[in-house]
Amino acid sequence: MKAQSTDHAETRTELANRLFFRLYQCANMLHKTGTRAVEAEGLTTQQWAVLGALSRPAAAGGMSVGDLARYLMVSRQNLSGLISRMERDGHLATAPDGRDRRSRLVTTTRSGRRVWQKQALPKIHAYYGKALANFSVNDMAHTLHYLLRMLENMKRLDDGAKDGTGESGA
Repeated sequence: MKAQSTDHAETRTELANRLFFRLYQCANMLHKTGTRAVEAEGLTTQQWAVLGALSRPAAAGGMSVGDLARYLMVSRQNLSGLISRMERDGHLATAPDGRDRRSRLVTTTRSGRRVWQKQALPKIHAYYGKALANFSVNDMAHTLHYLLRMLENMKRLDDGAKDGTGESGA
């Protein structure tokens, strides 16, 4: 019985290794091919993510840098440089948050909205079509389901690292 348990653990470890390696490859290819899809607009996948986050109805009034960093799951330091470049390019504006003067509110400029809606989104939708070729709606729903489950587990790991427990913090 112990050999069967060991075989199961080895199989899980091998599958986990392959799964995480494929996720790593997908992330790299998303960055490479996604940036290529929107580079004519002067955007990268990171800038695409920022404009996408700010274009949501929930962010109509803008987002604080901290909230945007949490939403995108990036550090404030990494986001800060990205915001500065996008501000320089005229896509974003920052201003003190009226509710908390210590916080800065990030909004999309008219130029940023135009680039996002008229230029980038049609190319992004075409990219999605090509990247998800041969995926049924069911395939996409299942993939999303499993990625969300994995993301929740990773969030618990991250929360545990932040609170020093190394666990879920619960």
